[in-house]
Amino acid sequence: MEPKNRTMMLWTIAAFAGLALIAIVSKSPAQAPDEGESEIQRGFAINPVPLNLDGKSRGLVGLGSYIVNAQQGCYACHSCPSYVGLAADNPYASGGTLDEVNTPGPVNKANYLAGGVVFGPFVSRNLTPNPAEGNLPAGLTFDQFANVIRTGHDPDNPGQILQVMPWPVLRHMSEHDLRAVYEYLSAIPHAEPGNCVEPDEFIPIK
Repeated sequence: MEPKNRTMMLWTIAAFAGLALIAIVSKSPAQAPDEGESEIQRGFAINPVPLNLDGKSRGLVGLGSYIVNAQQGCYACHSCPSYVGLAADNPYASGGTLDEVNTPGPVNKANYLAGGVVFGPFVSRNLTPNPAEGNLPAGLTFDQFANVIRTGHDPDNPGQILQVMPWPVLRHMSEHDLRAVYEYLSAIPHAEPGNCVEPDEFIPIK
């Protein structure tokens, strides 16, 4: 083979090798789908209530559900009661199974995030969209909502600081995550507080 042809062949082989390397790198674990996508999918899988996605970011709603339902468990303090069903459905009484991690579980759907849980002199707030306040979550704009989370100032009682909600921890959330939570709360249905019972009691499903 003449030197010129050999050189051309080597360049061709090198080019194909380079393309193959790019293809391999693009499929490497470092280039795997964004973990955020799986959190969004999990968020929709564990969401316990119908969602209104009209005019909303599906990605933010899914992520918001993941934060609310998987990371923070907001319904524990903002749903009255938190769980419903038979005593055997109480996860604190019977534990859980690995088959249940992709489902909402026996979360109280009728009064989901509607507040009304009593903590001594304090009562948890209704976080669902308020029809009397333009269907805003808890009747708050995003800026008002973010201010509550970041400062703990009670919007209903100026000068008072929220004593039960863990805002000193939640205030460190990124604005993107706060917007996701707000978008999710904007998508859930309005609900009214239920009748709370003792933690070891359950309201039968009807």
